[in-house]
Amino acid sequence: MNIFERREFSGLDGGVLVADVYGPVGAPTVLLLHGGGQTRHAWGRAAQTLGDAGWRTVALDLPGHGDSAWATDGDYRIEVLAERMCRIWRELGTPLAVVGASLGGLISMAAVGRADAPPINALVLVDIAPRMEEAGVERIVRFMRAQPDGFATLEEAALHIAAYRGRPMEGPIEGLKKNLRLNAQGRWVWHWDPRLMSEANHNHRRDPDGYERALRGLQAPTLLLRGQRSDVISEEDARALVQTLPRARFVDLKGAGHMIAGDANDAFAASVVDFLHEVMPPTHAPAGGN
Repeated sequence: MNIFERREFSGLDGGVLVADVYGPVGAPTVLLLHGGGQTRHAWGRAAQTLGDAGWRTVALDLPGHGDSAWATDGDYRIEVLAERMCRIWRELGTPLAVVGASLGGLISMAAVGRADAPPINALVLVDIAPRMEEAGVERIVRFMRAQPDGFATLEEAALHIAAYRGRPMEGPIEGLKKNLRLNAQGRWVWHWDPRLMSEANHNHRRDPDGYERALRGLQAPTLLLRGQRSDVISEEDARALVQTLPRARFVDLKGAGHMIAGDANDAFAASVVDFLHEVMPPTHAPAGGN
């Protein structure tokens, strides 16, 4: 039976992490971890598509994002987030596939290298790898740190997003309410904790050697999806990573930039479905794991 429900997990400092769950109860689980500054809604139709295809699909708001609780001390270092993610993986059990985009992918890479990491059956990295292009990363940082006082209207926010993405926003402007919240001053501000972008938190994410060490013991099948227009991950770095992992493959998605799920949602979902059908079919658990 395919259902949709809201679920809560234990978050930082006693708070909760909020998730939308799709798909049949008891099926192998796919955990979707969005990028920095996004929410669980960033996956678009992909979460529903995976649920309809037979996987129990969990789209999570990361700590400090969306409806999930903020850290009381503003500590969002990658090791803190990875430790929390291992607890969620353990709670979800196996078989489990993890799909991480950008920040969600960094957390996933750090988590698989932890001594307390439970086994996972598959990993999908969405336009993220240990080594990134500095110019692309800085472009994201500038976008996320801009407009600290928010926007007067949703239309103003849409123009800001369009300038960053290089194309007009698609769909009803009301959809931005999933990524923005109206504050007490009547301004539309991002639906995430601005302390995520502090120098301390940001600098702890820039550890390519650490991510490579974390991935060395990974035996689970791995898919690296890169947006062909990405300025964050180069094709060379993507191919270099895949060559170091024993069961990895690389797909370059045409027409997509760094935000693959938003730029090419159907192609993204199809790539993940095809990969998971092979390595973790929805009907039974596969052999393997990390």
